[in-house]
Amino acid sequence: MSSHLHQPESSECLLRIVEAAPQVRRRYQFFLWSQGDLQRWLPHRLLVCGAYDREQRDVVFDVFNSVPIQDVALKSLHDGREPILASALRLWRQHRQQPCRIRWDQLPQDNQAVLLLGSAGYQQLLVHGLSRPGRPDEVESLFLFGDPQQRYDDASLQAIEMLLPCLHMTYQRVHATERQMAGAGLAASRPFVSSAGPAVGITEREREILVWVRDGLNNQQISEKLGISPLTVKNHVQKILRKLGAANRAQAVARAMTMNALGGSDQGVVDVDK
Repeated sequence: MSSHLHQPESSECLLRIVEAAPQVRRRYQFFLWSQGDLQRWLPHRLLVCGAYDREQRDVVFDVFNSVPIQDVALKSLHDGREPILASALRLWRQHRQQPCRIRWDQLPQDNQAVLLLGSAGYQQLLVHGLSRPGRPDEVESLFLFGDPQQRYDDASLQAIEMLLPCLHMTYQRVHATERQMAGAGLAASRPFVSSAGPAVGITEREREILVWVRDGLNNQQISEKLGISPLTVKNHVQKILRKLGAANRAQAVARAMTMNALGGSDQGVVDVDK
């Protein structure tokens, strides 16, 4: 993957990431952005993003994951005082705030969240961030990448180093937008979303359609897959949008993932805009 960073196609991939970034302002947009070219640039199933919140005077974390994570582990990844994030921050500082790989055996092995993620196949975390201006010991942003199927190498460290300025600016904008909307009563600020059950009111047929929408199929293509008319698919999509309170198909998919409405098998859970 990242061993070919200097090939023309890799440069084009990074350029597309940077060009798309200014349009990303909400959590669900950030998740979708992270699953496109960014996924090709730096493969991951788990992305934890931290941003310093000046109102709370602390680093606030969000979790974006494309496969389900048990609630205990998910909740732990939202709390900077919990062992995983606290250890990641400590080790990153020990590496003089340079990108680093954290082996799973470097994390507290008596912690339930560590054990759960370890049993799910996670063997490493890739960590990098930025310090606050003029305060090198304080974090402005922190990012953790993980993938049970991925062994991060030295080229991965270079990949996250090259990505960091864009990642930082994009997530800072998302964090600020969500905080502003929450303050205006336009968005609920929820630090933890359970992955326990499916969205209420989403039927099995609507779930099937959401999966195909997630995979980029249009109404005609979905109708051919399911053996129903394109008009029926359109009607289902409209019902899905209403049920999820979504403005468009992309937002519906992101919100459905939040509720675990797409089920298992790579359909995932993500903490996104509500």
